[in-house]
Amino acid sequence: MNNELIYQIALTRVPQIGDVHAKTLVNKYKNAEDIFKAPKSHLEKIEGIGTIRANAIKNFKEFNSCEKEIKYLEKNDIQAIFITSDKYPKRLLQCYDNPVLLYFKGNVDFNNYKLISIVGTRNNTEYGKTVCQKIIEELRKIDVIVISGLAYGIDTIAHKACISNNVPTVAVLAHGLDRIYPPENKSLAREIINNGGLITEFGTGSIPEKQNFPKRNRITAGICDALIVIESGKKGGSLITAELANGYNKDVFAVPGRINDFKSEGCNYLIQSNKANLINSVADIIETMGWSQKQESNRAKQRSLFTDLSTDESIVCEILTQNGVSHFDNIYLRSNLSYSAMASCLLSLEMKNVITALPGKTYKLT
Repeated sequence: MNNELIYQIALTRVPQIGDVHAKTLVNKYKNAEDIFKAPKSHLEKIEGIGTIRANAIKNFKEFNSCEKEIKYLEKNDIQAIFITSDKYPKRLLQCYDNPVLLYFKGNVDFNNYKLISIVGTRNNTEYGKTVCQKIIEELRKIDVIVISGLAYGIDTIAHKACISNNVPTVAVLAHGLDRIYPPENKSLAREIINNGGLITEFGTGSIPEKQNFPKRNRITAGICDALIVIESGKKGGSLITAELANGYNKDVFAVPGRINDFKSEGCNYLIQSNKANLINSVADIIETMGWSQKQESNRAKQRSLFTDLSTDESIVCEILTQNGVSHFDNIYLRSNLSYSAMASCLLSLEMKNVITALPGKTYKLT
């Protein structure tokens, strides 16, 4: 049995240790086993950990449940993807509160496709259904994975349209992979596994509790390049997901609706308040995202100009090329540079006008 995986799962189950604290520990120790074997006196000196969390780590005894989880994963062909794995969805690394561990059952590589999340009302109109299906049909033109949440309404329509059009699709779940919610979508979930996959941060035995859905929404918002909202009221999960996506510096698109249609109030609000781009077709997304062949060619030429860089600077630029806008912690984790070397490297690249510093300790190529 994979000893490191036992400790990776355990890290997600320690009381008082959330995703942000767990990442602090991973950045310090690089692997999970070392965290649990570190002296308490070392742990409690780490910023944000302190005595209470250090005690929680040292007092954790539920390793048997972690071994049981691994046996379930192996039996059901489920991958456990830790934050340091090359398989971890790189776009999520840009989010300060991204999950440390993900469970995935499926057959896609998140890091070799463009990713578009689609969210919307559970009580869609015929207009919403038609628009959603049309968008999916048009997405066949590009190498894209469509992310949604397997809920009733727009989520279900999006997943089904992807399967019909042979577009890979992934459902983000608010529970463990030992169940499906809503249960009416069990057969759809099986089709999704063969055409993409199911992903969650929740282990077996986790039920779809109310507090799990906002956590699910942050993955939907953070895992993508762009988020599309199709029909939404002014309150609800879709608007929350759009707000999260904006906070993660994602491009958000909304399908406009009639001004007297309350099921389009949310989309119209996002457009009116400049929190989303109005979308008439997938061509709008391709143009805004710079996914046209001409724009990609210009980017390649721009990258070729970055020749007068040190080895460390080249590593950072490659990370930003692959990930786009990235948080300091993401770059630090990926680069394997020391903290001081990272800080020096970023400052040097800023002085050379190769990168631009953004709010919230995030960076992008200039």
